[in-house]
Amino acid sequence: MVAEFNAHAALAPITGISSMATRQLLAELATSYERRTGQRVAIESVGGVDAARRVEDDEVFDIVVLAADAIERLVVTGCVEAASRVALARSGIAAAVAAGQAQPDIATAAALRDAVLGARSIGYSTGPSGTYLLKLFERWGIAGQIAPRLVKAPPGVPVGTLVARGEVALGFQQTSELIHVPGIDVLGELPAAVQSTTTFTAAICTVARQRKAAQALLAFLASPEADGAKLQNGMSPV
Repeated sequence: MVAEFNAHAALAPITGISSMATRQLLAELATSYERRTGQRVAIESVGGVDAARRVEDDEVFDIVVLAADAIERLVVTGCVEAASRVALARSGIAAAVAAGQAQPDIATAAALRDAVLGARSIGYSTGPSGTYLLKLFERWGIAGQIAPRLVKAPPGVPVGTLVARGEVALGFQQTSELIHVPGIDVLGELPAAVQSTTTFTAAICTVARQRKAAQALLAFLASPEADGAKLQNGMSPV
């Protein structure tokens, strides 16, 4: 009976949940890992807040991939194994407008501030980039002035989608979340003086059913073999 159970378990997919920022990257790496090992991988990507909540609610996943601070909170609440944490990739914030629209200058902090002030509407996310941008607008002293023009994307909905639909004129989000959205032009990343880089980290959930298989997957995701996919998806290896 034990042998039969283990054989069945080996065929079961490694399950995971992540924020939308790493959706495309993880999909590509999961496919690559399956080809190399025969081990199936099933990772669901949703809004980061929802992903963390579902892990906190003890929904069964083998791994979770989120911003490092979100993983840290899951460690504190005992939802992931602290020793299993692996930093995977870093991503900065970029800006975008609808395809074919005028492209404002964002090359310097002053130019970016002017672009925000001149935008008909400004889109931001519920994730780390959105939190940072709201603080940046406050630091610039323009938060109150632009408040009526701020549009928060619903959880799990890329800001780029709102830009492509014309619902916002200027959108901000992680580079990895903007570069694959059709119908937009990515202006580039924020200038270094006001850039904020998020490190995305993976960890094994305490309710994981396939710890050894999950450890092997995380080792692959953090290996040099995965670097090319990270660069192609707007991220940099850690």
